[in-house]
Amino acid sequence: MTVDLQFDHDLEFSKLLARRMDVDVTRVALEIARDAQPNLDFTHTIEWISRRASEMTIHIARARSDRAILKEMSRCLFGTHGLHGDKQAYERAESSYINRVIETGVGIPISLSLVYLAVAQRSGVDMSGVAAPMHFLVRLDSMEGPLFLDAFHEGQILNLDDCCSWLESLSGLSTDQIELSLEPASVLEIVVRMLNNLKAVHARHQNWSDMWSVQRRLTALHPGTYEHNRDLAIIALKSNHPGMAFDLLENCLRNCPEKDRSLLQGHLQLAEKMLAMLN
Repeated sequence: MTVDLQFDHDLEFSKLLARRMDVDVTRVALEIARDAQPNLDFTHTIEWISRRASEMTIHIARARSDRAILKEMSRCLFGTHGLHGDKQAYERAESSYINRVIETGVGIPISLSLVYLAVAQRSGVDMSGVAAPMHFLVRLDSMEGPLFLDAFHEGQILNLDDCCSWLESLSGLSTDQIELSLEPASVLEIVVRMLNNLKAVHARHQNWSDMWSVQRRLTALHPGTYEHNRDLAIIALKSNHPGMAFDLLENCLRNCPEKDRSLLQGHLQLAEKMLAMLN
């Protein structure tokens, strides 16, 4: 039984699979959210972002520096519209879905950052996402050097030195390692990080069916990667797809490292038992 790794109804995610450059990351995020919310209409979220961009336009035009532009974005999205993070957000899958972030005002660093990036793009401000260790940020290259906006912590703004010092204290990495991680992230890097966050949340809550949807996307993005195929096989079994799990596990056992062999064989035997009960 083959696994469908095509996403014909997800135009932007399909572009990402084809490694095209014209991918709208906002719509990819909404396509991912639609896995958990099948009736999700993107219109409300896109219109909300457009209205915030319209609010920002006059303030951006009056801003006297790039730092002032970031302050206006924080004033609008945190100050006026209340977008912020909290520790409990990390335990809720909905905090990764940008439509729910807009509705509730609460998100995790990457989902909040994506809202900032979407508003910036529609306001004519060239900002980038940054997949920093331990924390996702927004970057603006300014006359004074790169500036970083932390959407999770009330839109605070950091210069390069302050950002490196803060991330060093969080991660224990060296300044050189931190600086390398502060380069603009590609759409692929952003989407993979978003999916990995969701996968971790679903795993903690043992939401196997939702985890299946996430892992299917990760596997489609990296179809030749053993680890993703292994995880897809195990999640298929746990989400009650024994036939699919059986085929996936057999394929994984053909080239698995020795350390995984016993685990996969045990899951294969369980899949066989589940299939026998269905016959």
